[in-house]
Amino acid sequence: MTVVDVVAAAGGAEAGNGSGNGQTVCVTGAGGYIASWLVKLLLEQGYTVKGTVRNPDDPKNAHLRALDGAAERLILCKADLLDADAIRHAVHGCHGVFHTASPVTDDPEQMVEPAVRGTEYVIDAAVEAGTVRRMVLTSSIGAVTMDPNRGPDVVVDESCWSDLDFCKKTRNWYCYGKAVAEQAAWEAARQRGVDLVVVNPVLVIGPLLQPTVNASIAHILKYLDGSASKFANAVQAYVDVRDVADAHLRAFENPLASGRLLCAERVLHREDVVRILSKLFPEYPVPTRCSDEINPRKQPYKMSNQKLRDLGLEFRPVSQSLYETVKSLQEKGHLPVLSEQTEADKEVPAEELQGGVTIRA
Repeated sequence: MTVVDVVAAAGGAEAGNGSGNGQTVCVTGAGGYIASWLVKLLLEQGYTVKGTVRNPDDPKNAHLRALDGAAERLILCKADLLDADAIRHAVHGCHGVFHTASPVTDDPEQMVEPAVRGTEYVIDAAVEAGTVRRMVLTSSIGAVTMDPNRGPDVVVDESCWSDLDFCKKTRNWYCYGKAVAEQAAWEAARQRGVDLVVVNPVLVIGPLLQPTVNASIAHILKYLDGSASKFANAVQAYVDVRDVADAHLRAFENPLASGRLLCAERVLHREDVVRILSKLFPEYPVPTRCSDEINPRKQPYKMSNQKLRDLGLEFRPVSQSLYETVKSLQEKGHLPVLSEQTEADKEVPAEELQGGVTIRA
């Protein structure tokens, strides 16, 4: 197994232990996959949370109201990303802002401008509130890795940016939008004097709180429900959703947190992913053939998550995250339970992860 070893720097402060008592924070797009776990964590830490959603009365937001502490300290605010007045109302009186809301689409008109304008509205609202000490923006690995000129031995870290011309040329509007929105956020934060920290998660997996299947979880579900008969000759970095939520909290609470924070546990080839799934859940029709049997197997790139480890974050192993993803899909009725799993079934032999790059600091 290829391992990227980075010398650990001094550890950051631990998140948690009631650290949010007396503080109010805003979470935009509160009903989303990452945001739901972030809201849960913030409530556990004693924060009062003002979460923006399109419709507070929509049943799809019921999972937020069911969280421990929600009845006392969760306020759902009706707000659209492009409604500056509604965003201003939600941010008013807050000590921090977590901007997780963003369009997810390959349509450039629906992705790029709303992402940029919505982020600027949130920054403006934070300035006008006068009480916000730090804003944490959820960006993406899409703003980091799309660079055809990056050499195979380059370690991807926070200094890397996606090539905008390459994104446009390949019509990858999601990555283009994420990169442009993050760049606009940094510029607006500099101009307005906002303390901004950015979390850049890779593909996020792990259990769901929300009732619906989001895009990153669909990436796993397709290998289990028979909709994918083959796997791609491609590599992908993965991280657990609970670690992403933890990263956001550390980014807000730790005074040493700054700049961009790359949030990733491991880089795997798709073959490694399906092999782990097959080992854990052999009852499902997990594909065994690659859709590209001509070209050489793509090699995982190297990546560093040193900055988040320096802040004290310990990442869950991707095999554990995959197991809990599937169990969650079963529990929520998105995947039929075909056999009972025992605790021993969770164990994945080391050889199942051959070819992956362990990301360590």
